[in-house]
Amino acid sequence: MAKEIMLKYGCNPNQKPARIFMKNGGELPLQVLNGRPGYINFLDAFNSWQLVRELKQSTNLPAAASFKHVSPAGAAVGVELSETMKKVCFVDDLDLSPLAGAYAMARGADRMSSYGDFAALSDVCDKETALLLKREVSDGVIAPGYTDEALAILKQKRKGTYNVIQIDPEYRPEPVEHKDVYGITFEQGRNESVIDAGLLENIVTKNKDLPEAAKRDLLISLITLKYTQSNSVCYVKDGKTIGVGAGQQSRIHCTRLAGNKADVWLLRQHPKVMSLPFKAGIHRPDRDNTIDVYISDDFMDVLADGIWEQFFTVKPEPLTREEKKEWLAKQSGVALGSDAFFPFGDNIERAHRSGVSYIAQPGGSIRDDNVIETCDKYGIAMAFTGLRLFHH
Repeated sequence: MAKEIMLKYGCNPNQKPARIFMKNGGELPLQVLNGRPGYINFLDAFNSWQLVRELKQSTNLPAAASFKHVSPAGAAVGVELSETMKKVCFVDDLDLSPLAGAYAMARGADRMSSYGDFAALSDVCDKETALLLKREVSDGVIAPGYTDEALAILKQKRKGTYNVIQIDPEYRPEPVEHKDVYGITFEQGRNESVIDAGLLENIVTKNKDLPEAAKRDLLISLITLKYTQSNSVCYVKDGKTIGVGAGQQSRIHCTRLAGNKADVWLLRQHPKVMSLPFKAGIHRPDRDNTIDVYISDDFMDVLADGIWEQFFTVKPEPLTREEKKEWLAKQSGVALGSDAFFPFGDNIERAHRSGVSYIAQPGGSIRDDNVIETCDKYGIAMAFTGLRLFHH
């Protein structure tokens, strides 16, 4: 393994020189097996690797993440996909291993944001996962290893330039970390807090029922938040994130942003969306963009402009606001995590609209009583973890 890797440039082309190296002079705990990852690629790779590693430790299931600009667009563990979910994730034509299924769901959480992602895998990349990665628009992948067949497949992607990083799964960083900002060095202890079921024991609402599946989903949300740029809120359903709201200055804006993404994910399963009459040959990214427009309130304008003819064999019937509202009102069982306390009950009101039934948050607001009262209004079970998870 090398002691340093020189990079083409830093965050932007004007930021030179650029490299990654170990301050102690030791060897890097990774190998670049293909391609030439850049500065942001490595930031995504290292953050996403920590996320999937912790998800695997917490759930004992294969885990995958899809990262963009140092925050997860999606993350998931390897639970079995329903036929509906396979269609929503555009993988109903593939044989999926548990690891491939995890990546399909991680990418399916927010397919538009995952366009050009950096993928992370908790386990050795197998043939099935490599074939899925090969056909998606992606910048690279990090994993603890690759089968010979998987590596050969990935080396063919992007005319042989696809970035493939192998990380040493035994590597453990120093307990104190440093960061330079404006020529000034910051030092802090690493966030080594273990996120496990013990954090969910302080249930402060009237509803004390947290099924095992809900606990798993709450832990997924909290681990995801640990590696999401703050402020952040994360919605999870059936072992996968369905909405991540990263980097917002206001808690309610986090909840709204992530909730809107969760709504899109839920609406993608509406029968009208599932049966859209796409023309043959329309690529997956174009389908994603078109579905997003179809679900939005702008689709009537698209119909009026006649743009629909580019994508559909026949003019599709719109999904009305009333139909969307009715569909979302049927949803439940969504878990929500927050990296800091909710200051007002309006966050709970918004979460409820997206089917949230379970919440985990640190607690500690002077308005905790109002937040608890709002949860009780809707029968939501909420645990105070006592653990803040800011990440910057």
